[in-house]
Amino acid sequence: MPIDAKAPYDPANIFARIIRGELPNRTVLETEHSLAFHDINPLAPIHVLVIPKGNYVSWDDFTEKASEAEITDFVRAVGQVARMTGADAQGYRLLSNVGKRGGQEVPHLHVHVFGGQPLGPMLAR
Repeated sequence: MPIDAKAPYDPANIFARIIRGELPNRTVLETEHSLAFHDINPLAPIHVLVIPKGNYVSWDDFTEKASEAEITDFVRAVGQVARMTGADAQGYRLLSNVGKRGGQEVPHLHVHVFGGQPLGPMLAR
């Protein structure tokens, strides 16, 4: 169910629980400010989620409140994941859903890294 990206951060969300170690994940990369792990329901051969460790609901929230160090670390982590998984070899897609109309389902900023196959059109009609 899509969420309101302007709502306050919910520390009980699934990604917050993963960061705290309450739920398992298949980690691809962990840095000081970011965590990347395989999606539990992959939509492509390569499907990794990259999340900041801070309490940010969306891109808007993150770019307004995160430190320069957090922003730099997160953006670099996304690129590093693409290289580590081999997604960069043939091309890949980054996707971050924001808010209800964007289809955001978890109230924690995350970027999907998709690759390993042709990914089709930008938007489904």
